[in-house]
Amino acid sequence: MNVPARFDHPAWTAGVATVVSYGLGLFGLFVLLFVLPYLLFLLV
Repeated sequence: MNVPARFDHPAWTAGVATVVSYGLGLFGLFVLLFVLPYLLFLLV
């Protein structure tokens, strides 16, 4: 699939990578702070 020329600038790639990495970081913190303690509470 061809990307339109106006979205072909490296700034768009950097912006998308920033949003994706930020989302992954938030997801990781959510799992670490909420899901793991909940699972530990269920097991104990």
